[in-house]
Amino acid sequence: MRVLLVNMPWAPIDLPSLALGILKRSVDERVPNATADVLHANIEYVDWITKNTEFTLEDYSYYALGSYFLGCGDWVFSSALYDDPEWRVPEFTEAMANRVRGARMEMTQALHVTAPDFVRHIAERIVELAPDVVGFTSTFQQNTAALAAAKYVKRLAPHIVTAMGGANCDGKQGEAVHRNFPFVDHVLRGEGEVSFPALVRALDAGEPLSEIPGLCWRDADGTSVVNAMNTKPLPPAAILPPDYAGYFERLASSHARNWVEPKLVVEGARGCWWGEKHHCTFCGLNGSFMEFRSKSPDVFYDEIMELARRHRVLDMYVVDNILDMGYVKSVLPRIIDSGYDLRMHIEIKSNMRRGQLQTLADAGLVFVQPGIESLNSRVLTLMDKGVTGGQNVRMLRDAATVGLSVAWNYLHGFPGEDTEDYDDVVDQLAALEHLNPPVGPSSRIAIERFSPYFNDPGLGFSELRPAEPYRLTYDLPDAEMFDLAYVFDVPPRGIGEDVVARLDEGIGHWKRNYAGSRLTHCDLEDRIVLVSRRRAFDWTRLELTDPGELALFRLLDQPHTVKAAARKLEADHHFGEAALLGVLKRWRELGIVFEDSGQFVQIAPPALNEEFLRIDFMRHTAAREAELAPTTV
Repeated sequence: MRVLLVNMPWAPIDLPSLALGILKRSVDERVPNATADVLHANIEYVDWITKNTEFTLEDYSYYALGSYFLGCGDWVFSSALYDDPEWRVPEFTEAMANRVRGARMEMTQALHVTAPDFVRHIAERIVELAPDVVGFTSTFQQNTAALAAAKYVKRLAPHIVTAMGGANCDGKQGEAVHRNFPFVDHVLRGEGEVSFPALVRALDAGEPLSEIPGLCWRDADGTSVVNAMNTKPLPPAAILPPDYAGYFERLASSHARNWVEPKLVVEGARGCWWGEKHHCTFCGLNGSFMEFRSKSPDVFYDEIMELARRHRVLDMYVVDNILDMGYVKSVLPRIIDSGYDLRMHIEIKSNMRRGQLQTLADAGLVFVQPGIESLNSRVLTLMDKGVTGGQNVRMLRDAATVGLSVAWNYLHGFPGEDTEDYDDVVDQLAALEHLNPPVGPSSRIAIERFSPYFNDPGLGFSELRPAEPYRLTYDLPDAEMFDLAYVFDVPPRGIGEDVVARLDEGIGHWKRNYAGSRLTHCDLEDRIVLVSRRRAFDWTRLELTDPGELALFRLLDQPHTVKAAARKLEADHHFGEAALLGVLKRWRELGIVFEDSGQFVQIAPPALNEEFLRIDFMRHTAAREAELAPTTV
């Protein structure tokens, strides 16, 4: 049996599909008499569109992820899904007039017109390859492209079995896909390493489909049947390493080879160990399975090394939603000793200590996404993040110290937040301009399926409606749209737009001034010398010589309240709370410390040569800004 796995636009072109790499290996190794190949239709699209259109990497990134909450990528292919090059053009144009402007709107409309031609082209390619089963993966803005391709394949070759899976098919979403699009024969919900090979085996042998977990299929009269999903996630030992055969060769022959440097995608863990204990209120990641499980250190290390050796690629994207802290002492030291100069991106928790961050940097995990989200402790408590604003600022400072580039978003719109939670932070943003800024303006939180805000109306969002882009894209009844959607519109909560404007103004200054800003300290035992180059402060060099102030500055390597700091310093330095508070207020005016919720932390990294690290951060941030989704751990 021949299986073809298809990765449609708008999947990233610099990354092979982890999901399809795993499924390819699952079929090849676990299904007798079956083989699987991968069609990189996302790369095919680059070659197809650039033949007749001025189209760039920036354009592709915009439709892949940069416009995710606007739905532009999915809307582009809705014309193919509904066989109408003019599908809802007036409605989309009117609704997005203030958000998609000028040349971007013109390109979006032009791509919308030509999308049916590309889908027809790719469907003909699929039929020529003569698979018995064609499987489409769907994540982020791939849904309409994948659905449209399945529709065209079924039209050209009704005998080819069509299947669909991925993040857009989890839980109720997968059921809605199967009910509403009859040209998709099967939808797989949840983890596919077991269910997809089981489906292929059953189809080959003509066996019943009723026992395949999570599968949606049709009975004799065409009615959608939904099998129960597994109640437990796959154990880590059952998660196969991916087979990326063909991806690098296909990219090398594509116009896209001039756009990107390919990276490997590796996976050490699934789920979230923090979310098991405290599910962040806005986070819909992990879908049906939050339970954290990670591969053994030996298995994960061997997979990393084998992929690097086989493909001769050292850049890697680790897809884990949160780092297994055990890897800091097991896997990372082995990577450091391996002699491989790896360069990796990973998501971490923002309360990691400097020594742990140094290990990450030494192992090549130089681009981290720590899920900072806010610099105010009260708002972070509303999120159930388990960190304080001071700890998040400490993370930014310590990351600068060890040479880590930090990607993070500033979120707002939480029920219970108020203006005061932002005003004090905004007043201090100019002091932080030497540290990694957020990747873009602040974002009002989106309500995502599987998040506590979605599941529990008592948390503040009781009026859920599928986000506007779904309504502009799909022709479905409201109830079906609700089950299909992942993102939902709600009446805004929290701060007003006047506060948002002040926050974004401060973030804008931060981003513009970051490259030329500097604040460092040098501890010479009997004195501490600080050097500053920041637009809002008129001093450039400052010495601390008083023994009590030296002890206080060193103590503020970690966030402290005035009371706690006074208690620790009183015996040796007779530093009362009133005197200490006076010093801290002066230091805040000088931009030496950050204050939040009664805690202070010093914000000057040690005087190390950061300039080349900073240049590197700016280069990679420019490439990744459009790809960072606001929802992080």
